[in-house]
Amino acid sequence: MVVVMKLNSAQEQIDRVNEWLHNRGFQTHMIKGVKRIVIGAVGDKRSVAMASIEALPGVEKVMRVMKPYKLVSREYKEENSVIKVGHLEIGGQRLVVIAGPCAVESKDQLVTAARAVYKSGAAILRGGAYKPRTSPYSFQGLEEEGLRLLAEAGEETGLATVTEVIDEASLNMAVNYVDMIQIGARNMQNFRLLQLAGKVNKPVLLKRGLSATVEEWLMAAEYIITSGNENVILCERGIRTFENSTRNTLDLSAVALAKTLTHLPVIVDPSHATGKRELVGPMSRAALAAGADGLIVEVHPDPQVALCDGPQSLHPVEFDSLMAGLRPLAAAVGRTL
Repeated sequence: MVVVMKLNSAQEQIDRVNEWLHNRGFQTHMIKGVKRIVIGAVGDKRSVAMASIEALPGVEKVMRVMKPYKLVSREYKEENSVIKVGHLEIGGQRLVVIAGPCAVESKDQLVTAARAVYKSGAAILRGGAYKPRTSPYSFQGLEEEGLRLLAEAGEETGLATVTEVIDEASLNMAVNYVDMIQIGARNMQNFRLLQLAGKVNKPVLLKRGLSATVEEWLMAAEYIITSGNENVILCERGIRTFENSTRNTLDLSAVALAKTLTHLPVIVDPSHATGKRELVGPMSRAALAAGADGLIVEVHPDPQVALCDGPQSLHPVEFDSLMAGLRPLAAAVGRTL
């Protein structure tokens, strides 16, 4: 349920309501909005009557959250959440572009990519240190060495950094090096990993699973938030359908739908969604038009020799052209880039 406090509620009244709910077995979360404070309460609604809560001093009204996902829903929080990643924010007026290679291969490769995407206007550097690959014979990543190189490249360019984690060990290692952790499509329903991500002090980029419904995607985010980490960013990266001309099918309707169902920021990965570099530009523009808060794009200094996802990676020149084309579109939808 959501407990809406009156505009002039004293802190003592807010604390009393919070304590009252805790004593009856509810887990509470404070939302400090522009105009008022709201207390989100998750627990057994049969243990209390709404009238009992509304009778408490300072309470304006109590509303049930009907969605199965509680803390990520618009019913819980009407205003858009703005998530801080390093020195910047995702979910606000600015559209944020994350760019970089699929995998960290070497210092020269990563630094070259970092300098290029920074010059073109990207805000966050991506780079995989741990790579969950379909084939056990494929490149699996440099692990801690890759994290160290990612941190160095971020420090040199001033870019925030993000990398994917695949288990508890990689999560515990990555939080020491990067500004944001990513949970990939294959791990969207790795509930233990979601709960662990909810206990770290880093924002989480949560990709939609290959065959996940929007509700399942939002429920995965709920796992992270109920574990204590409210800084979650959703990423649509395409789903598996009968179509085989593209790597996946980019579901932009899910972006627009998610923006109505949740207060969390939603970004789009056109690289993994299409698997073809010539489609990244059109799908990036379509994503911004659909209401996405940003993009995550694969960029490699030499895609032809990339150890991972070369066919979908943009050359820095192509990425620069993409960014130039996105700026007028961002202005057209009332955002900045």
